[in-house]
Amino acid sequence: MALSEAGACSGRLLLRPRIFLFGDSITEFSFQVNGWGAFLAHRLARKCDILNRGLSGYNTRWAKIVLPRLIGKDSKAENTVAVTVFFGANDSALKDMNPKQHVPLEEYADNLKSMIQYLKSVDVAEDKIILVAPPPLHEKTWEKECIAKGEKLNRLNSITAEYAKACVKVGEDCGIAVIDLWTLMQKNNQDFSRYLSDGLHLSGEGNNFLANQLWSVLEQRTSKLPMLLPYWRDVDNFHPEASLRGSSHD
Repeated sequence: MALSEAGACSGRLLLRPRIFLFGDSITEFSFQVNGWGAFLAHRLARKCDILNRGLSGYNTRWAKIVLPRLIGKDSKAENTVAVTVFFGANDSALKDMNPKQHVPLEEYADNLKSMIQYLKSVDVAEDKIILVAPPPLHEKTWEKECIAKGEKLNRLNSITAEYAKACVKVGEDCGIAVIDLWTLMQKNNQDFSRYLSDGLHLSGEGNNFLANQLWSVLEQRTSKLPMLLPYWRDVDNFHPEASLRGSSHD
């Protein structure tokens, strides 16, 4: 039997549950070696697809415009396990130094609320949405990055704090889970610089930190997901079709 013919009678297309990662560069880079997105993909291999929708440099003003192009009802929202929404590192840029990426605090909060409402409108339930507040900014290290580009320091940790607090407040108001990286990474006045590679983006340790925080939220939600297709030792060696083609109840 030709492969095309076998496909026609091999049962339904396997539609895997999915987790969308939506955010800025910290999300886009999450599939790099030891990245937090790669961690989730490894943990959930053969159970759930991790879809990276990170957009480097984006703020919430742009994100809310493109979100409907990335996640919609045609994305099988009923199979969506979770959507992370991780913005603020660019919104909190200083207006005078970086007007293109800066978004005023009140608008930032409104944009997050708009994205939550949109996700709910395409049947992504509240308990499947996870907000991630921006991490703290290590000004001394980030300033070196700015100077190397011929620019002045364009962010301040005290301002980032305001955006992180606004993100947490949006979560509280909307009944959405929030991972407050800004607070968690500075807990007990610890040196948070080790969590950052350049003062703004996550280092390997920072990626691991966020991955563990997310896993504490996602583990229970994904614990009952079945493995895609049988374990190889369970496949009938003499009649593999019986094991692999599935049934109408799969």
